[in-house]
Amino acid sequence: MSINVHRLETIFKPDPKRVIARFFFPGPESRVKNIIKKVIEIDDEQARQTLNQTLRNFSDRHRNISKIYTKHFNHVRHFVDQLGYHPDELPEFKRLLIGSFFTNEYSIESAAFFNPSMVEDPDQSNLQEGQKRIIVSFRATGEGHISSIVFRGGIVNANGTIEFHTSSRLVDEAEIIQNTIYSKNEFIHKLNEMDIDKKIVIDAVMDQLNDTFDYNQFSQALNRAKEGIKLTPTNINILDSLSWLASTNHEITFSLDTAIGDRVIFPISAAESNGIEDARFVKFTQENGSCVYYATYTAYNGRTILPTLIETRDFYHFKFMPLYGAKAHNKGMALFPRKINGKYAMISRIDGINNYIMFSDDLNIWQEASLLQEPKYAWECVQIGNSGSPIETEKGWLLLTHGVGTMRQYSLGAILLDLDDPTKIIGRLENPLLVPNEQEREGYVPNVVYSCGAILNNNKVIIPYAMSDTASSCMWVDLDDLFAKMVPENNHSDFTKKTAHLLLVEDDLINQKVILEILKDESYRITVANDGVSALMEIAKSKFDVVLSDINMPKFDGFELLKYMNEQNIHIPLIFMTSIEDENIEIEGLKLGAVEYIRKPVNPALLKLKLEKLLAKNGY
Repeated sequence: MSINVHRLETIFKPDPKRVIARFFFPGPESRVKNIIKKVIEIDDEQARQTLNQTLRNFSDRHRNISKIYTKHFNHVRHFVDQLGYHPDELPEFKRLLIGSFFTNEYSIESAAFFNPSMVEDPDQSNLQEGQKRIIVSFRATGEGHISSIVFRGGIVNANGTIEFHTSSRLVDEAEIIQNTIYSKNEFIHKLNEMDIDKKIVIDAVMDQLNDTFDYNQFSQALNRAKEGIKLTPTNINILDSLSWLASTNHEITFSLDTAIGDRVIFPISAAESNGIEDARFVKFTQENGSCVYYATYTAYNGRTILPTLIETRDFYHFKFMPLYGAKAHNKGMALFPRKINGKYAMISRIDGINNYIMFSDDLNIWQEASLLQEPKYAWECVQIGNSGSPIETEKGWLLLTHGVGTMRQYSLGAILLDLDDPTKIIGRLENPLLVPNEQEREGYVPNVVYSCGAILNNNKVIIPYAMSDTASSCMWVDLDDLFAKMVPENNHSDFTKKTAHLLLVEDDLINQKVILEILKDESYRITVANDGVSALMEIAKSKFDVVLSDINMPKFDGFELLKYMNEQNIHIPLIFMTSIEDENIEIEGLKLGAVEYIRKPVNPALLKLKLEKLLAKNGY
């Protein structure tokens, strides 16, 4: 039986109007110098008119087009010197005009808008009950199939619907900061992993550098090496790869006045990289309880694939680092949202066919991997992979997967991993979670649904997904329904049952321990409150299936608690547990709506039986 999937109406389609202004170098250098010379020699009045017309045409398409022209003029100012002119002596309007000739627009998402990843927004303030503020990243593709990372913000409601914020057409690129310190040994090791092994070229650069070096020192060494070796096509490719690897270590910062939907992470330059592919963002909880966001993505320069890690805390400032190690290669690496048994954990697909799991003491170095999952069912026979970072649930790590079947059709699936030992699969779907329908199967790559990361909210798995590498949408599925459709593996069956959530309201610490001891083997989730006031606070935060409450308590006793629940239409079955031997008290409690009345000391068998029968009525 298939899972009840709730597709949302929102569809994200490519928008050719969203453009950025990129540095344009028409080359060769003789041509560049000729353009600059012509602009300098243009009559001043004609130059002003041309600049003013350009500003009128493009100032409403970019946040600060004159600032962009100035930046791009500075990229070619050394050619002005070579022509015998002093750049600073040129009037500002001619400097801006020169910059405009070395600028072109690039439509970042004109071709495709796909492979989304969803995480919680760092800001969760001022929301209604059951809501969660989110950030969704997308892979946006434009001319030449160059990919970048773009974002949208929104709010997930308790019923699974999503209210996305509108984005403007004014897209903002970040300021690039190059201040990284490199280790020579790690740098050379990564080159070897990338199969860049022509020693004479590598040594021409690296022999000039100390054991540690910064980006400026590397750039100077690279330029000197170009003067000392024969620049054959092969040698040029190797030097470009060295430069690309160094550029991967960098930081970028967005202006604080840019909305999340107006930020784009574009490759440093088209010459250095052909795109940023399939970022898998995850909210990572550190051992001290603080949170940071990571994303793994694949960088591609037309020749070499480089897995890369992004780090951010606020989605304004991003740090980029390559991933090292023998197993840090290929696409589709997804980080677990916390350490497991003291180690970082990652899902990967190092052979392009199966899912693997990796552990490491160092977030940036991944040396070992073990096979986790092989294709099993017809809809995934060709290959499988992950669809984002695992999601922690009470029953285990929920890992969304994708499988490739007949006619190269991609479908979404899911497996459940043991919480303490995620190398063990305890359940998996034998049928796909999502298969492309008639509207979703048409596109740049037909018959594909794909995701790079989902979240859990209000017991719903909220999944953004791509449609045939062209557009994107969202869906949700009930978590309990998903578990119920899973097939247990290796004799694991507990996850197929719903887990009841009990609220124990008891002011006596000894009695608390007694009840918890009685129920410790019953697979219940139990939250403890010390009095009626604390109980109401817990009820406001979480969903409970049964309340076990004492009667005599300070602040707010059991009767007052039940009366308040009745007044507020809070319908949770309540069982009173008390040492009071008074039938009138028992009658009063039952009249208020208590479903059971158990005397202390509690008989363990009686409590278990009453809970079992009560919960059985609600499908547990």
